[in-house]
Amino acid sequence: MALGQAPLPGHVVCQRVAHLQRTGSPAECVLANGTKLLLPRHLASHLAIGDEIRFPVAASRPLETEIYVKKNSFSGRSSDLYLAPIGHVTQPRKDKRGQPHVCAEILQGLLGIASVILPGNTLREYFFSILSDPHGLARPTLYELLRIPSTASPAELRVAFKLRELELRQQNSNRAERVAVQRAFNILAHPEFRACYDALLPDPEGPASFPYGAFGSLLVRGEQSRDGQTFFSNRILAFVPEQRQRRFRAPLRQCDFYDGRAFYRDARRKLEMWIDPALLHMTWDATWNQWKHLLPTKMEVSATFVQSGKSRRRHGEWAFVPWETALPSRLEVKLPHDIEEQVAAARATYHRFGQYSTALDRIRACIEHRAVEKAELERICSEHYIPRDFDVAQISWRPDYNAFFYRQLSRRAHRIYLFRDEYIFDLERTVVVETPQLGHATYIFAKPRSMDGFLATYTKITKEDIRRNRDDVAARLGFLGRIIHGVDPKLWVKDLKCRIGEVV
Repeated sequence: MALGQAPLPGHVVCQRVAHLQRTGSPAECVLANGTKLLLPRHLASHLAIGDEIRFPVAASRPLETEIYVKKNSFSGRSSDLYLAPIGHVTQPRKDKRGQPHVCAEILQGLLGIASVILPGNTLREYFFSILSDPHGLARPTLYELLRIPSTASPAELRVAFKLRELELRQQNSNRAERVAVQRAFNILAHPEFRACYDALLPDPEGPASFPYGAFGSLLVRGEQSRDGQTFFSNRILAFVPEQRQRRFRAPLRQCDFYDGRAFYRDARRKLEMWIDPALLHMTWDATWNQWKHLLPTKMEVSATFVQSGKSRRRHGEWAFVPWETALPSRLEVKLPHDIEEQVAAARATYHRFGQYSTALDRIRACIEHRAVEKAELERICSEHYIPRDFDVAQISWRPDYNAFFYRQLSRRAHRIYLFRDEYIFDLERTVVVETPQLGHATYIFAKPRSMDGFLATYTKITKEDIRRNRDDVAARLGFLGRIIHGVDPKLWVKDLKCRIGEVV
């Protein structure tokens, strides 16, 4: 929303509409006092001359715009309009009459309204294209929009969506048709929303959730409560989600593989996405989860993410944690050209783990109680006839470990020790203890006079003992500090070089 003659910041304007120009984008509205407004077209299409419009002048972005429209008595419609930025939307619950509804919170509401009540029929009609009125005009199902049966697999859904997009582009179809097809695919490509939709087909009166957790600009029709704090909606006119374009590289090992789809979750970036075989141009099954941690492959991801959220219980209380979810219709993933060779190598390594499981279990039991040098472990593997090309560092490797931290330290180390789920690197000037996992840190110690003495002390204490310097253990080990595994690995490398005495 833009103002031609802006009132003071924080001031609430309340004027009637004197003139409308809907042809432009954004549309232009002139108020009775001569103020010119630039409004979203989806709002201007529902305005009429004589309507009373009320808004605060405090928004810095379009999705933060809050506008209340009181319809004039000559328009023939008594329902008001309300455009507002919304945050978290609750799960479906029932009111006193037993009707399901959800509640959307208003972000920084300056007009006195704190929440919007959305009945189940408004969600079913707008997002799932299901009408509660049995006498209303029949709408095609989401499957019919994509021209595919309801039994279609995730890969078949994506192929059908691409074909429909191509067909509509060749026919120069209007934007509304293309948006309807995209919305259908975004619902059906998400397992939770597809299950909700499949349940609504035989039972149109069933509860419906707000897809992708809301967060965006919501335009609804309805009326305000008597106390003015709640807006009761009877129809959703438009919803524009908060979107963010992202490009990054993602480890394939962070996917959970199911039959027909894979789920990627990144706790560091707080984002997630569903991937189907047609997107990666390869097939898989649930057995991949057994050896996926041995895959070094990274995907190149380009996607549009919408803000969602998750409820987490922390310290006995429920807290809302913001997350981002990729829209399936705007998701692109590329794999390296040698992906088949990497998959084959990971499978072969996993097969070796099974073939030599007895010997490897003995080695794991050994490093559980003492730190053992990598060269000694290689000798033990040789005695058990394990092939020389087997990397003993993988004995304690976990699926969520990041190989970047291990590689940076191993190429600087004179000797490497394995101890439980950690790696101890003997460098030229320092000793570094590394757990290459999110949520951990790199511990750096001064070069000891005796490495055996250092290991004998270190293997008998905990990281908390070091941080709290219990019994002066941090001083005895020569503890210099730690480096947290942050978002940017380059900053970690720069800090590491400073700590170990390298030139930055």
